[in-house]
Amino acid sequence: MKRSPSKECSVNAEDGYVRMFLRGRPVTMHMPDQKRDSYRLDHKGTLPEHKLKLQWVYGYRGRDCRSNLYLLPTGEIVYFNASVVVLYNVEEQQQRHYLGHNDDVKCLGIHPDMVTIATGQVAGTSKDGKMLPPHVRVWDSVSLNTLHVIGMGVFDRAVTCVAFSKSNGGAHLCAVDDANDHILSVWNWQKEKQLADVKCSNDSVLAAAFHPMDANLIVTCGKSHLNFWTMEGNTLTKRQGLFEKNEKPKYVLCVAFAENGDAITGDSSGNIYVWAKGGNRISQVVAKAHEGGIFSLCVLKDGTLVSGGGKDRRMVLWDHDYNKQSEMEVPEAFGPVRAVTEGKQGELLVGTTKNTVLTGSFPDTLNPIVQGHTDELWGLDIHPSMEQFVTCGQDKQVHLWDTNSHQPLWSKTTEDPGRSAGFHPSGAVLAVGTMTGRWLVLDTDTQDLVYMHTDGNEIISNVKYSPDGNFLAVGSHDNFVYIYAVTENGKKYSRVGKCTGHSSFVTHLDWSVDSQYIVTNSGDYEILFWEASSGKHVTSMDLVRNVEWATSTCVLGFSVFGVWPDGADGTDINAVCRSHDSSLLASADDFGKVHLFSNPCSQPRAPSHTYSGHSSHVTNVAFLHDDSHLISTGGKDTSILQWVVA
Repeated sequence: MKRSPSKECSVNAEDGYVRMFLRGRPVTMHMPDQKRDSYRLDHKGTLPEHKLKLQWVYGYRGRDCRSNLYLLPTGEIVYFNASVVVLYNVEEQQQRHYLGHNDDVKCLGIHPDMVTIATGQVAGTSKDGKMLPPHVRVWDSVSLNTLHVIGMGVFDRAVTCVAFSKSNGGAHLCAVDDANDHILSVWNWQKEKQLADVKCSNDSVLAAAFHPMDANLIVTCGKSHLNFWTMEGNTLTKRQGLFEKNEKPKYVLCVAFAENGDAITGDSSGNIYVWAKGGNRISQVVAKAHEGGIFSLCVLKDGTLVSGGGKDRRMVLWDHDYNKQSEMEVPEAFGPVRAVTEGKQGELLVGTTKNTVLTGSFPDTLNPIVQGHTDELWGLDIHPSMEQFVTCGQDKQVHLWDTNSHQPLWSKTTEDPGRSAGFHPSGAVLAVGTMTGRWLVLDTDTQDLVYMHTDGNEIISNVKYSPDGNFLAVGSHDNFVYIYAVTENGKKYSRVGKCTGHSSFVTHLDWSVDSQYIVTNSGDYEILFWEASSGKHVTSMDLVRNVEWATSTCVLGFSVFGVWPDGADGTDINAVCRSHDSSLLASADDFGKVHLFSNPCSQPRAPSHTYSGHSSHVTNVAFLHDDSHLISTGGKDTSILQWVVA
């Protein structure tokens, strides 16, 4: 039900407040005195003069996707994270981005022309709760133009595998969706026409590929199956792979093709099986090639084979007769191998399940070129004076990033999953709040642990130093804010107050410019004010209505309430942030969008520039110290996006 604007928002000029409703609850926001006489609800907000342009995507989706890393003739490597397909030129340190998808990309296939790319995505949800169907997009990797959109309304849940045919000039495309029967379909992609489909397997399907020499043969594999499909007209007929006297694995994890047309599979028992060209019988066995599963197989240009292991994290090079030639190990910090492909000049590109891309060649070491978080991500703060920012996530990783090299300056593993982070104004230390009530202080240079304390046993949603650096406010899901006096440049802490008065968990907090006051928001949409030195609740609005706030991260307040869309649920906006020059306000919402508004944002439903790239919920946004860039974090998609403010 759309409420009329008058019901949605009302002004009381005499008492100097605006009232809006979230989920039927009134939220009262007091305005500064100088606005009382001039403020009108029906003034139209203006769009900001600045815009955002996506410059960098941190991370790679390796935790649950396969065969999603390739080198293009342009010298770029292509992979995806969240709803963005990234084309990354490592030598020039530049990224381009295909932004046609509206939710998580799950699979990627390269046409034999090495220019055309197909990517498949999950079902999304639009802002008004409508289902956005899963589909495949075929696009040009040079121009980034979308050429065809395939399967709208045909696929169920998600498209999990996609591949082009090879022998007939790439005229066909096959796809597997995430329906209960995992439907395998074949398409004439240029006509956007389905040629055939068949129930593939009740169990998960992990890979699908056309045979390189036979346009009518498709191989699929996954949980307890390996199937060879022959297409005649519009029917697909199946021959199962026969394991005969060989061990039948729980999962066939990957498939590749030798130069002579043999199919090669890697499985969950660590075996490599070779299937003679065109047949469904095993012609050669490399038993226990790896300890644990083989997640990726790659036939190199010279016809040799590389296998990548899960449990053992080993990369093994095999000659044409499947004799072991060389091996190397992925460092434990980067996790098991997920995807292997040939890079430049004999180098290998390796994607891992810990969302890292490494490069190197046998028998040397592998070096990371892309790193990211591997679990839900909320914690973000900006260095007060350098081009750096910190993130912390539920993967227990704290990363200090350099915005120019796009690499972590350091990474630290914490005992507890991270939720919030905040730099001391000197930049010398940073605080990290965790999911368990513990918070810690790290030395920014050495990453040494300087201090650790526990307040309650709930999520620490906020850790924020006062502008003068003398206090730290710790906001918790136990409804309290704990206030600490800070001495010795952030090395020493003693509690001076506890803010008691919220009846729900603390979500956001800001300090006043003079470090005297704190304003907080809570899960039940309250806005409360506090005296910092004592933690005393301030009830007189005349004391705080004209206070200047050092930051603007509270999502409820007179200067920001215009970010809320019509009929919003109070959890739809996860974060806001004001630029340091006070001209812009960014917001992060539950629909995968980053918005850019003019600041202050004090008119209902203010206009904004809207940007896609994340999937479901965007959890945090922050402007770099010089306002040159905006950083945004994704929750479930674990990605970090860096936007140029132009």
